Amino acid sequence: MMKKEIFLCAINNILSGTCKEDCKFCTQSVRYHADIQRYNYKSVETILEEARQAKAHGALGYCLVTAGKGLDDKKVEFVARVARAIKEEIGDLNLIACNGTANREQLQYLKDHGIDSYNHNLETSQAYYETICTTHTWEERYQTCLDVKSVGLQLCSGGIWGMGERVEDREALLDAIVSLEPDSIPLNFYIPNPALPIKTRNLTQEEALEIIRTARQRLGDERLLMVAGGRELLFRGNEHAMFEAGANSIVIGNYLTTTGEAPLADQAMLSRLGYTVATSCHG
Repeated sequence: MMKKEIFLCAINNILSGTCKEDCKFCTQSVRYHADIQRYNYKSVETILEEARQAKAHGALGYCLVTAGKGLDDKKVEFVARVARAIKEEIGDLNLIACNGTANREQLQYLKDHGIDSYNHNLETSQAYYETICTTHTWEERYQTCLDVKSVGLQLCSGGIWGMGERVEDREALLDAIVSLEPDSIPLNFYIPNPALPIKTRNLTQEEALEIIRTARQRLGDERLLMVAGGRELLFRGNEHAMFEAGANSIVIGNYLTTTGEAPLADQAMLSRLGYTVATSCHG
């Protein structure tokens, strides 16, 4: 039996909507002119205040996200500066960087300046990837994940389901995730947006539950299996089912460009279902 402890994570979109890639699932691409907030770097003090709020709401993980294909010198230095500031003031948040493709030197620099984990999702299967993105390759994403592990950062890697892929693609994506042996796995379920080329989500709640069950069976009980984007659309009112299927982590608050459930509402939901909020990442 899995412990009835649920791990909470929060996301901070510290650079939004400026990406030049053509990922068909992403509102942050400038190509699709989605109606979202677009801005350059947030102030460090704003990020610090938002980190304080996340911790007060029970978040153990705090993810610093930047739009764009990957890291450059300016982004690396900014994320490192933010990480140092959070570690100095707040201390015990598990800091996750999510900044696209990265090389070993950049990843080592982030690790040296306070980042604990790097999030880089494979998104979909290797075969289906060119259908949803043509400006960079799936292989680049996989290599970044390998490089994350090589410098001793924890790896957070998952994907998005419901983007028109076949069952075989879902299985291949999970095969690839398992091969990486990530420490945490975010399961995202596609959120349609009228501006995006992918217009609908080809996924039912039962299919999503089967993905969670299979991921838990294949990845074992020790890893964090997080239901992230799309949770509110697929599971509102039936959250118990996703936890029973094997999920033991959720994102609280807002996502990158979409609104999430209010943290206090999620806390009330967990209490009502008989779960407790985890207070430690247990190393």
